[in-house]
Amino acid sequence: MEIKTISLALLAILFVTVLELVRREKLTFKYAFAWLLFSALGIAAAVYPPWVYALAALAGFKLPSNFLFSGLLCALVFLSLLLTVFLCQQSRRNDRMAQKIGLLAQEIDELKGNRPGPEPRS
Repeated sequence: MEIKTISLALLAILFVTVLELVRREKLTFKYAFAWLLFSALGIAAAVYPPWVYALAALAGFKLPSNFLFSGLLCALVFLSLLLTVFLCQQSRRNDRMAQKIGLLAQEIDELKGNRPGPEPRS
């Protein structure tokens, strides 16, 4: 089997799998966009190899395989950074939500009379 066929099949499977995860609402489009973009670029590179040779020469690479390896490495670093940003945002939201829930629980206890509220200042 030719490498072009194998790469096209794997990239198509990745693309369809990500779309299916979005359709089943197991993955939001916000997180899936980068995977779809990189798999579409990979499909384009597999379908039209002269594009890869031209970009490799333009970037100063002697071999297109080195260009693809560097590109994939950069893509994975980018995805890692993107997911880290999303993780930090979610962590901040969780912290704020926990604080709000704690304040609401304290207010409910005070309204029920279970716990005295803060003493009024004179």
